Amino acid sequence: MDKNLVLIDNHVFIKPEYLNHPYVSGNKLRKLKYNLMEAKKRNKAVLLTFGGAFSNHIAAVAYAGQEHGFQTIGIIRGEELNEQNSLNATLSFAKSCGMQFKFVSRDVYRNKTSESFIEQLQRAFGDFYLIPEGGTNALAVKGCEDILTEADLKFDYVCCPVGTGGTISGLINSSHSTQKIIGFPALKGDFLREEITKFASASNWELITNYHFGGYAKINEDLIQFINQFKRCYNVPLDPIYTGKMMYGIYDLISKGYFKEGSKILAIHTGGLQGIEGMNKKLQQQNKPLIV
Repeated sequence: MDKNLVLIDNHVFIKPEYLNHPYVSGNKLRKLKYNLMEAKKRNKAVLLTFGGAFSNHIAAVAYAGQEHGFQTIGIIRGEELNEQNSLNATLSFAKSCGMQFKFVSRDVYRNKTSESFIEQLQRAFGDFYLIPEGGTNALAVKGCEDILTEADLKFDYVCCPVGTGGTISGLINSSHSTQKIIGFPALKGDFLREEITKFASASNWELITNYHFGGYAKINEDLIQFINQFKRCYNVPLDPIYTGKMMYGIYDLISKGYFKEGSKILAIHTGGLQGIEGMNKKLQQQNKPLIV
């Protein structure tokens, strides 16, 4: 087995993608790799993207832009955030990397892919290279195809968290037909299947939608306890939005006999750890246990 993998028990391994960069970690580094190359190729000086107030993607684009000599603009969901006149840890970090923000209402944000809205942004900010919310496009999927190596063909199952569908699409494309790719969506709803089939043509995958804990950014004390215990046992931090839910789901499925006996499972740790601070502030306000 790859010496860089983390052995959790005799048949579950973690690929610690969160260690691949201190700030643009996990799948964000993979998704941005070819997009940054394309932006340079097109002689673009500005990157523009979209995200919520705690977005891993916003933080990653801001740092990557600074690192590679781009100006960055973030279209942030939630007009009220601008009125509060204070930034959370994620947005403060992005601002420290030079990102310029435009806060828009949730209604306006829903139009983020419409031609008319993009044209408005072009009139406001000039020429830019557009990176979609969550970073998922064909170049991002190409980057995520690099996650699996030849050594990973030994695994029967490859598991990953799912946000916008780019990472799992890349894994499907680079997997062997004998492997099963399992996605654990962080959001409610079945719309992701359509997104994934835009980028991945193989059929050796499944989405298991029972472990979103109520939807995006929703957690409970059971999940917090699991995340904290996992870190104590294995010294691997999990974020509460993506990887925590995935690992919780994997262990619950193991207990239910979902995986074939004797099979080997690879879990992709996609990063997202910067979001823990913001989540802990919310938990503190609700008088709930914190993620350690």
